[in-house]
Amino acid sequence: MTETTLAPARPEHLVERAARWLAWLGGAILAALSVMTVVSIVGRSLDGVGLGAVRGDYEMVANGCALAVFYFLPWCQLRRGHVTVDILTNTFPARIQAIFGLIGDLLITIASAVILRQLWFGFGEKFPYGSDAFRDAFGMSYKPFFPETTYELQVPVWILYAAALLGAAMMVIVGLYTVRRSWGWVRDGREGAL
Repeated sequence: MTETTLAPARPEHLVERAARWLAWLGGAILAALSVMTVVSIVGRSLDGVGLGAVRGDYEMVANGCALAVFYFLPWCQLRRGHVTVDILTNTFPARIQAIFGLIGDLLITIASAVILRQLWFGFGEKFPYGSDAFRDAFGMSYKPFFPETTYELQVPVWILYAAALLGAAMMVIVGLYTVRRSWGWVRDGREGAL
């Protein structure tokens, strides 16, 4: 083996790899939901033959699309894929463009941190386990008296919150990384190319 194969991956490669895999997972969720929707629609149309809709299809689509969005956001931020209004800023010098990029990355990172915080509080309200000391240590509210589930499939809601937390936490990590990357671009006086 050569020395290059033994070298650990650089942090930016790890962040990019994790964001990419999370986006692929979001895509797999959407693909599965698409297939399930087609099966459900065909089943509804063949109801007279003994087939029917997929049980809980609306629930799966609503929750699956929410998860997919959370899983796509880190990759979108990493690749600067969010919507921007750059008609005016494209006429500015490269350093000014880099400053606007840094400001945008900072704002998205702050928004991501707020979303993660609020999602954590929501998770704490739905998570039915843990002692009072455990819950206090992690900033969770009181344990719910009855664990909440989805209406039709009876999936515990805390599991959906936990799955969304994965994407929200990765979004904050990617946000911090992009702020660091943008700061380097401002320092170099150029807007980075991806």
